[in-house]
Amino acid sequence: MSLKASVESEIKKAMLAKDKDRLRALRAIKSLILLEETKGGAAEQLSEEEELKLLTKAAKQRKDSADIYKQQNREDLYAVEMAELDIINEFLPKQLSEEELEAELKKIIAETGAEGPKDMGKVMGAATKALAGKADGKAISTKVKSLLS
Repeated sequence: MSLKASVESEIKKAMLAKDKDRLRALRAIKSLILLEETKGGAAEQLSEEEELKLLTKAAKQRKDSADIYKQQNREDLYAVEMAELDIINEFLPKQLSEEELEAELKKIIAETGAEGPKDMGKVMGAATKALAGKADGKAISTKVKSLLS
């Protein structure tokens, strides 16, 4: 089932359950999908990779907003962003644990033949493609730096 179809299905369930918070988050996701689909020159149906990229971007935006609200002591807005982030995360692949991330990165480092910090760009390029949606870019970068140093 495509992301759009599963989001529409979840919207119906949220409407029946009268869950306003979940409904708001799901409609935001559907809105992003529709905007992406109607972009000039875009394919009629989004690929799985494009859907993943879209959701990852939305999750990052929610996380960044939540961090800002937390710093400004706006608990009400922080709670809204975190609730939306939780719903977006339902549609994203399971995130890798610290150990799994390290194991995957060690494989990628071995495949690329990287030997030190000077090869970080080569490793990051391969890692971000291979681990798209499964790990945060910042976490990947930090772990690659520690493994290559």
